[in-house]
Amino acid sequence: MMDVSFGPEEQVLWPASVLAGVAMCAVVYEITRQVSYRCFKCYDGLSPMQKVEWNNRGFSTFHALVAAAVSFYLVMISGLFHEDANNGIIIDRKSWLSDSMFGVSIGYFLADLAMILRYFPSLGGKEFLLHHGLSMYAICLALFSGKAHMYILMVLFTEATTPFVNLRWYLDVAGQKTRSLYLYNGLALFARWLVARIILFVYFFSHMYFHFDQVKSIFALGFYSIMTVPPTLAVMNVFWFWKISKGMVKTLCMSKTHAGNGKTD
Repeated sequence: MMDVSFGPEEQVLWPASVLAGVAMCAVVYEITRQVSYRCFKCYDGLSPMQKVEWNNRGFSTFHALVAAAVSFYLVMISGLFHEDANNGIIIDRKSWLSDSMFGVSIGYFLADLAMILRYFPSLGGKEFLLHHGLSMYAICLALFSGKAHMYILMVLFTEATTPFVNLRWYLDVAGQKTRSLYLYNGLALFARWLVARIILFVYFFSHMYFHFDQVKSIFALGFYSIMTVPPTLAVMNVFWFWKISKGMVKTLCMSKTHAGNGKTD
């Protein structure tokens, strides 16, 4: 059974951080709309649905930057999950910052999921529903149980690829696919995806293997979830990486063709 501990701190911190995540999405959505209207000429030429997606990608980018930065700090810099830290076994370690980040991420996923369902399938198909559903499920389990925060933070760090995905979309709808920035962003997306969503998951599963005695100590639902949800996300990451690779090869071929035509001219 999962031992849920709602202390006085959690009773305030958890709902406050979820609400903060929802509020963050609403505020950044509006800021993105206002800034884009004033600063980007192409924004006026977008269709109503494209404007919605443009603004939606604004708050998804903001959340991705925050989630990646906090996750990197907690896992790599803070020392909270270091092997030699005198904080008990790794699987049980947590902090108020990890709790807060999980709450904000739940708020973000709820806001984004609400928009996806409202405009379905314009903002994303069934794979996005599956991704958001699995993400919220895993985060909630970690938040309520206080277990496996390190692993969930590692998964959250994969959001570091989102700004590159969104910039690719922005450049596409703005008619900038032939610009060098589109090519460089595609190369950066390929490299970041390889590191954050492929290599990182190899490390993730290796860490679980070498600390399996700790993983087995998690309550039954948490144990079976950590053995199924990350592999499912990993398969989705590999599938999307394959699509990104195909797109990058196509873009590189088009770039070489344009360069060749330019030399001929």
